[in-house]
Amino acid sequence: MFYWLLKYVVLGPLLRLLFRPDVQGLANVPAAGPVILACNHLSFSDSIFTPLLVARRVTFVAKAEYFTGQGIKGRLMRRFFLATGTIPVDRSGGQAAQAALDTLLRVLGEGGIAGIYPEGTRSPDGRLYRGKTGVARLALESGAVVVPVALLNTDEIQPTGTLMPKIKRVRMRFGAPLDFSRYAGGRGDRFVERTITDEIMYELMAMTGRPYVDVYAVKKQPSPPVAAAPAGR
Repeated sequence: MFYWLLKYVVLGPLLRLLFRPDVQGLANVPAAGPVILACNHLSFSDSIFTPLLVARRVTFVAKAEYFTGQGIKGRLMRRFFLATGTIPVDRSGGQAAQAALDTLLRVLGEGGIAGIYPEGTRSPDGRLYRGKTGVARLALESGAVVVPVALLNTDEIQPTGTLMPKIKRVRMRFGAPLDFSRYAGGRGDRFVERTITDEIMYELMAMTGRPYVDVYAVKKQPSPPVAAAPAGR
């Protein structure tokens, strides 16, 4: 209930007024049935703008650190993500990451919309990076269509590391649904999973116009402090 309150009463109208979304292709999101939204990832605000613009409920996963923050900011973030149905995921991999995919599979099994960032993390420099195959496993196991979603300028609105976004028109594009039913017998086949993932990433590259890098994205690390020069004698 709080999800719809935030979307249509509390937060949604204000965000639409301030950021005046420029959106194309929204009709490509099916009105019913399981759908995977595969988005490029530029900013923390990606997980806010995408659900705001889609009429149906969208469930994302987010890194577990968003749910464990301390202080007022940490509590507010935790309540926001829980209220909007976001699922925490341990990005260290293994069974924890699989549990998040299993939860998204349940969302898809109930005919819902699952949002996912195939790159696995925010781009450290604005380029598009190699996709991880979790999105392909979701498509194969659920039979859902995949709608590529291009976020074009959220890194300008809220660059990594900034708390307050800049007031600027947000630009997004929703591509035509991708149907991978031809690979229905390929569950567990790494070659098939890579082929599907690469096709999705190619669509995102074409839609965003961003350079593609065929390596996995690595979280940008802060620069080490510069040692002070020794005092003169």
